[in-house]
Amino acid sequence: MRKIILDVDTGTDDAVAIMMAGLHPELRLVACTTVNGNVPVGNCTDNTLRTLNLIGRDDVPVYEGLNQPIARLDFPVPRAMKKDVQVHMAELPFPPARSTKQTMSAPEFLVKAFAGEHRDAVLVPVGPLSNIAAAIKLDPNFVNNVSEVMIMGGAVDKSNITASAEFNIWADPEAAHVVFEAGFKKITLVPLDATHRALVSLDQCSAMRALGTPAGAAAAQVIEHRIKGYQTFQPTGILETAPVHDALCIAALVRPEVITTRHLNCVIETKGDYTIGRTVVDHEFRTKREPNCHVALDADRDLFVSILIETFGRSHQSV
Repeated sequence: MRKIILDVDTGTDDAVAIMMAGLHPELRLVACTTVNGNVPVGNCTDNTLRTLNLIGRDDVPVYEGLNQPIARLDFPVPRAMKKDVQVHMAELPFPPARSTKQTMSAPEFLVKAFAGEHRDAVLVPVGPLSNIAAAIKLDPNFVNNVSEVMIMGGAVDKSNITASAEFNIWADPEAAHVVFEAGFKKITLVPLDATHRALVSLDQCSAMRALGTPAGAAAAQVIEHRIKGYQTFQPTGILETAPVHDALCIAALVRPEVITTRHLNCVIETKGDYTIGRTVVDHEFRTKREPNCHVALDADRDLFVSILIETFGRSHQSV
C-alpha cells in the first residue's frame, strides 16, 4: 500500500479524489490537510470531513491550514470579484460531519509527519500550494524529508481562470513559486492538459450510481454537477462531460500509465498583468534550466474511468 497525505480545497473534484484515496485497496490515506481555495478554508474542512464520514473513513484525521495566500490578503483578484466556473459547492450535498478537525495546523502536521513515521508517504496537493510553502518556511528540511510530490495544477496550453493560468497556481502564485524552486526530490505535475483528456460523461456517472455504494452515488452526484457547470460556462467540446481534475492524481498513484509525462522545467510567473499564475513549462527546451518536474501532457480516459468505477464499487469494510 502506498501511503499518501492529501492536501485539498474541497470542492467537488477534491471530494472524488478523497473518496478514491480512502477506498482504493492499494492506498493508505494517512491524513487530509485543507487550504483556502475553491471555497474558504472552513468550508473546505467541513466538506472534507463530510466526504470522509460518508465513506466510513472517520479514522482519517483532517488538519486545517492557511485561510489566505502566503503573500497576499486575497487571491490576485479578490474572491468577491472572481469570475469562476460554477462547478464547486461551498457545502457539499452530503450528511453533516460526525467528526471534527484536529487542533494542530496543517503546516505543522506536514512538518511533523514527514520528519517522522510518514516520511515514506506521497504528498498530494490538489489545491493552492499555500500549506506546502508554509511547511517549507517552518522547516527547510521538510523538502528533504518528502520523497515524492504529486500536484494537480497548472497548464501548458489550457487555462481556466485567466487566459494564462490554472486556478490552483493562480490562487497563490508565490506559494507555487516557493514549491517549484524548493528542490523536492520528485514532483509530478498533473495540469489541465492531462485532466481534460480524461473527461467523465453522464453515462459514466450513471454507471457509478448503479454500483449501489455510498461513494458511487456521491461521485455521480458531484460529477453530474460539474458536467452541468462545464456545459454552461466552459464547454469541453464533448457533450455532457467534465474533467475531474484532482481524481486523476489519485488514479496515477495506483496506475502510473494513466498519464503520460515528460521531464521538463517549470517556473511560476508571479507578476504580470496578463500572466500572473502561469506555469511556464519549457516543453520545447528553449532555456538551459534543468528539468524540475514530470509534467503530464496526456491521459488515458478509458483507464481513468475504469479506475473510478472499480474503486467506487467498494465500501470501507471491503477494502
